[in-house]
Amino acid sequence: MKNIVNKTFELFSELEHCNNDQQKWKIEEMDGIMREMSEDELNSVLSARMLNKICQMIEEKKMSMENAILLLKCIGYCTMLKRIRVYCFNDSLVNKRFKTLIVDEYKKKEKKNEKLLVDFCECYISLSIYFPSGLLSVCVPCLQKVAFQKEENEEAQNEVEMALMALSNVKNSEVKKELSLNEITDIIEYHQEHHNLTHLAYQSAWQFLIFRFNMERSLEEVIVNELHFVREAARELEELRECVDWKRREKKKGEKEMKEVLIIGRWLDVIVHFFLSCQLWNEEFFGLIGGIESAFQKAKGEHRGICKECISSFTNIERNRAVTIEDLLKGRAVDAVVKEFQTQTLNNEMTYECLTFLMRVLRRLKEEKDEMGEEKINTIKKKLFEKMEEEGHEDIAISFYEILHFFKRRYDNGLSLDISDYFVNVRENG
Repeated sequence: MKNIVNKTFELFSELEHCNNDQQKWKIEEMDGIMREMSEDELNSVLSARMLNKICQMIEEKKMSMENAILLLKCIGYCTMLKRIRVYCFNDSLVNKRFKTLIVDEYKKKEKKNEKLLVDFCECYISLSIYFPSGLLSVCVPCLQKVAFQKEENEEAQNEVEMALMALSNVKNSEVKKELSLNEITDIIEYHQEHHNLTHLAYQSAWQFLIFRFNMERSLEEVIVNELHFVREAARELEELRECVDWKRREKKKGEKEMKEVLIIGRWLDVIVHFFLSCQLWNEEFFGLIGGIESAFQKAKGEHRGICKECISSFTNIERNRAVTIEDLLKGRAVDAVVKEFQTQTLNNEMTYECLTFLMRVLRRLKEEKDEMGEEKINTIKKKLFEKMEEEGHEDIAISFYEILHFFKRRYDNGLSLDISDYFVNVRENG
C-alpha cells in the first residue's frame, strides 16, 4: 500500500489533467486520505506551493471555482479538526485571491450570490491565521447566518458544522460585540433547548465565544451562570469519551471514533482558555475537573496525546485562583497525577507535566496559609499526604531529584529545584 502522503501528492498532481467530474472524485479521495493522516503527515502535505498551484489552476481554467472551493474546504476542515495552523496560507496566492473574491461578491448591488459568498468566507477563514477587521465584518455575520439554520437534515447539519468550525478559527482577533456575541449566544441557547448541532458544531460555537472572553469581560456572567459553560463542557466530554472504544488500537479505530477523540482535544483547549480567563467561582467547577480526569483515565495507555493534555489542563486550571485545592481534590485531579507519576521515566514529557502540577499545588498551599487558616490548610495537607503516601510519592519524587535540572533545561520552565516543594509536610497538633 502506498504511503498516504505520497498518494495525496500523486492525486493532487493529477488534478490539472482531469475533467471536472474526475477532479471531484479525486478531491473526495484526497479528503478521505487527509482525514486519516496524523498531524505530522498533514503538515508535510500542505505548502505554499500546493496553495499557489490551486490558484494557478483556477486562473488557467484547469480547475473550476466549484472544485477549488471543495478542495480548500477539505483542507480547512482537516486542519481545523486536527488543530493545525496553516502558516503558509498567509503568503499564498490563494489568500490574496480569496480576499478579493469576498470583497467583490459582497459589494455587488445586484445578483449577489449568497451561497458563493459563504463558500469564499469559509475557505478564507478556515485557513487563515491573520484576519483583517474589514474582512471579519463581512465574514462573521455571513457565517453566523448559516450557523443559525434550524433544519436538522444531514446536509444542513454539515453546512452549520463547517460555518461554526470556520468561526472557531478566529481566535485572538478583535470581533466587534455587535457582530458576534448576541448571535453566537443565541445559537448556543437554541442548541441547549433543541439539540440541533453536532458535537463538533457545538464545541466550535463555544470555542468562538470563549476566545472573545479576554476582550469582552462582560461575557463572564453570561458564560458561567447563564449558558453554564462548565456544566455543558463536562457533559460533552462525558458523551464523547463514552462513544470511543479506547481499548482498540488507534490505527483500527473508525473515522467517527477518531473524530470524537480530536473533538475532545479541541474541548480541552477551550476549557484551558476559559479557566485562564474566568474570575468567577462556580460550584460546577470540580465536576468539570472530574470530567477531564475521567477522560484521562479512559485514554490512559491508549492515547498519550490526550493524557498529556489532561495533565497540562489540570496545571492551567490550578492557575485560576477561583479554583481551590479542594476543587482539584474533589475533581480527582491530584489522584490522577500522583498515580500517573508512578509510571513515568526520564526523558518523558508526562513526567514534566506531573512535576509541574504537583509543584504548583504544593506551593499554592504555602502561599495561601494565612488566607485559608492553619486548621484548614492542615486538613487539606493531610488529605494530600495520605494520597501521596498511598502511591509512594516521596520515594518517587526523590528518585527524580537528580534529573530536575535536566527537566528545567529541556523545557525552559520554572520547575523548582527544591525537593521540599514536592512533599507535603503535615504539622502535628497537640
